[in-house]
Amino acid sequence: MPTVQHTVVDSPYDALTLVAVDGVLSRLHMTGQRHRPAEETFGEPDPRPFGEAIRQLDAYFAGELTEFELPLKLIGTPFQLRVWEQLTLIPYGETRTYGELAEALGSPGAARAVGLANGKNPVGIVVPCHRVIGSGGSLTGYGGGLDRKQRLLDFESGAAEPGALF
Repeated sequence: MPTVQHTVVDSPYDALTLVAVDGVLSRLHMTGQRHRPAEETFGEPDPRPFGEAIRQLDAYFAGELTEFELPLKLIGTPFQLRVWEQLTLIPYGETRTYGELAEALGSPGAARAVGLANGKNPVGIVVPCHRVIGSGGSLTGYGGGLDRKQRLLDFESGAAEPGALF
């Protein structure tokens, strides 16, 4: 049976719940997030596995880190894992469309499937699903809410001050 632990940290985007499986970050949940599992699945409260994740999140929110380098234990289908890997390749401050991600995966007709996998991303912010937009540049779907998605994009583009509470 895997060991599951969690901790809650503050951020400019409300509290974030970090969940580790066997000491490795596997989920990051925002307050009020769509697809947020029941609290009982978060395991015991214990901040010990999260020191590096917290350090990197703090540096990101301070505008000092643009790429996370954390071990992750992501649980999903093979297709979801491929989509989530593609998300990590979108540079800080840039966006891609669902269609562009589908094309990069070698499945140009799979934009809808990419969108569904994107919506199930278990480690938002670290695996930057907020950087994916609709084909016309519109903000579409985000588990943390479109307001948060816009705020994250504004932050990364320099339109908002690092660490600013919105």
